[in-house]
Formats: sequence, C-alpha cells, structure tokens
Amino acid sequence: MNSEEQYDARRGETPAQRIDRNYGEILQEMRVAQTGVQLLLAFLLTLAFTPRFATLDAFQLQVYVASLVLGAGATALLIAPAPFHRLVFRRRLKSELVRTSSRLLLAGLVLLKLALAAALLLILDVVLGLWPAVAVTSAITSWFSFWWYVVPLRYRARSSRVAHGFPGDVRPGADAQLREHV
Repeated sequence: MNSEEQYDARRGETPAQRIDRNYGEILQEMRVAQTGVQLLLAFLLTLAFTPRFATLDAFQLQVYVASLVLGAGATALLIAPAPFHRLVFRRRLKSELVRTSSRLLLAGLVLLKLALAAALLLILDVVLGLWPAVAVTSAITSWFSFWWYVVPLRYRARSSRVAHGFPGDVRPGADAQLREHV
C-alpha cells in the first residue's frame, strides 16, 4: 500500500482528504486576512482624495506611500492562492498548492502587519506628532507580533517535541501531554 492509499486512523482520513482539509483551512484563514487588508487598502486609497492629504509633510507622504505599497503587496499575496488554484486545477498538484498557499498566506500576513504599522504611524504622526507616534506604533506592532507570531510559534515549538508524521499532526495522547506543560 503506497502513502497515498494509507488511511490515517487518528483523523479518519486519507492523505488526499488531509490535503483537502488543509487547503480548506488555509482558505478560511485567507478570508479573515483578506477582509483586513481590503479595509486597510480602501482607507489608504481614499485618503489621497481628502482635503487634509495636501497638508502632509514629506515624511508623512513617504509613510503613506510605504503603507499603500505594502498593503497592495499584502493584497497580491493574500489573493494569489486563488489564481494559483485555478491555473493548477486538475493537474494533481494539490500538495504543491497547499504548501505554496501556506507560504503566500504567511508572507501576506507579514506585509499586512507592516502596512498596518505604516498606516498607524502616519495617522498617529498627524494626530500626536512624530515621537509619540513612533512609540505607540512600536508598541502596537509588538502587540501584533506577539499574538500573530510569538504565541503560535511557542506552541509550535512545544508540539514539535511530540509530533511525528505530517506537519501539524501529533501522536494520540499528545494533547494531554501538551496540556500538562502549558
């Protein structure tokens, strides 16, 4: 029996079913991120047409452009799995689609975080002045990093001690072991 025909008793799914489930989970995650980046980009695109935009100084314009470009880049990466899927549809490349989509999603989230930071810096600079804006933006960016990356990577590192097989799957009973260490 080859690996594609094996049955995973832990979840009751074949490798093909696991790949399908993983892709469905990635799509759900992308939907959440896409909403955030769409709102940010819509705000940034309309900002240039407001009366106050003409009063921005050179630094603020540079931050605006950086935020706009980062937001556009995040949008591209977060939408990329859809055309990727369409172009490899029925080519038996689902594993590659899942692996690439996961990477695109992670890269898109990094750009989204940077775009949010730049947009916050711009708005807070206009409202509070440069140095308070830098301090608040740094704190908020650290907050995002903590919840988006540090906490999940901490759990990932803990689970890697008990994991085996396909990434993300753990041995039966491993959840109880993890809960003992949390």
